[in-house]
Amino acid sequence: MASDHELSDFLKSVEKRAFKRTVYAVRDDDAALDIVQDAMIRLAEKYADRPAAELPLLFQRILSNATMDWFRRQKVRGAIMQSFSDFESDGGDGDFDLLETLALGTGEGVESAADAVQRAQFLLTIEEEVSRLPGRQREAFLLRYWEELDVAETAAAMGCSEGSVKTHCSRAVHALAKALRAKGVAP
Repeated sequence: MASDHELSDFLKSVEKRAFKRTVYAVRDDDAALDIVQDAMIRLAEKYADRPAAELPLLFQRILSNATMDWFRRQKVRGAIMQSFSDFESDGGDGDFDLLETLALGTGEGVESAADAVQRAQFLLTIEEEVSRLPGRQREAFLLRYWEELDVAETAAAMGCSEGSVKTHCSRAVHALAKALRAKGVAP
């Protein structure tokens, strides 16, 4: 029985991460925003009576289902026939980087311009490599390490076994490590 305040606080706490995760999946900012908003509305309308502790897992499952629904609608509309360039972001609004915005929001200390540029390039490199992961690996990786869900919660959100989650996460981590090492990023 989450209160309106608890539900509102929860939605505020997940909106940015949910948006970024959905952008990784659909590669369209506008569609990602619609999907996240629809998922939030569904949670508020249908599951507001659930305990606050259940909201994170419910929301992740609703968001995953909403994303899959979007892909199904795109398939029906003929999205398979579109060229790959349609999936790339437009150059007009490409300056906004949510990861960079989140990283800058800490307010701790003053950063030199060189450090800021290096950090921005590092975050962009990671973001590009995460977006290149296969869909299920990317989803498992983001749920486990970005959303900080445990293996069981991730499996429930993805609708697969815990073993599959572990496999997807392991493959994603190894692929990311290999790609980042190839680009000169060392641990």
